[in-house]
Amino acid sequence: MLEQLGSLQINEEASSSEYEQMDTEMSIAQQATAAAAVSENSQAGLPRSMVPDPGWFDGDQSKFEDWWREIRLFLKSNRVNRTDNRITAILACLRGGVAGIYT
Repeated sequence: MLEQLGSLQINEEASSSEYEQMDTEMSIAQQATAAAAVSENSQAGLPRSMVPDPGWFDGDQSKFEDWWREIRLFLKSNRVNRTDNRITAILACLRGGVAGIYT
């Protein structure tokens, strides 16, 4: 019985470590994806935007309206026009938790 408990604890620690590694890898991939969506415009020879990156949205509903306004302005000023690139850039800015319905 003690061996099983020890095994469970080791598995839990490994899972936690794996989760942290996956979270780090996902953050790196999200940043690269957002940069790629915006870089389509730099490849087209368009000038860089003067609008700052809106940053991450962490799920705080009280900050959503401001963040949403900033992300829309950011996408427009960077001429991210293709729907798939807009979706990718927005998803890349979301952090933490599980998406749910906002009321």
